[in-house]
Amino acid sequence: MGAAYFYHLTQQPLEAALPRLLEASLKRGWRVAVRGRNPRYLDWLDQKLWLEPEDGFLPHGQAGGPHDALQPVLLTTEAEAPNGATCVMSVEGAQVTAKEVNGLDRVCILFDGGDAAALERARSQWRELTAAGCGAQYWSDESGSWVKKSER
Repeated sequence: MGAAYFYHLTQQPLEAALPRLLEASLKRGWRVAVRGRNPRYLDWLDQKLWLEPEDGFLPHGQAGGPHDALQPVLLTTEAEAPNGATCVMSVEGAQVTAKEVNGLDRVCILFDGGDAAALERARSQWRELTAAGCGAQYWSDESGSWVKKSER
């Protein structure tokens, strides 16, 4: 049974934080679906991921290609991930369900601390998931590194 980890981005933008979280997930042997809501946003994110990390390579692709099932990291707007993801990283407020949290190794919800709508969406997701009995952790980067602030 997994848990939902909420990552409150205050000191770094998503395009800086996401590659580190993806690398950590891949080291654990997880396949990851990065779930967004807007295909154009995922196009932009795809370009950013090709630039990070500077000293390495982060294997990934966008859903809809001929090799989706082989991608260790797949960017998608869909709930179903053809790469067999065991971890979902939600960006731009993409929906995750309690069933997913309970069925995956990890669900990560990344949100921009400078965006009031993103904050409210993350708070709503926290309430929904914890009310459904899901384990949840809240992490903040306000000190410059990730610090766990709350757990349920």
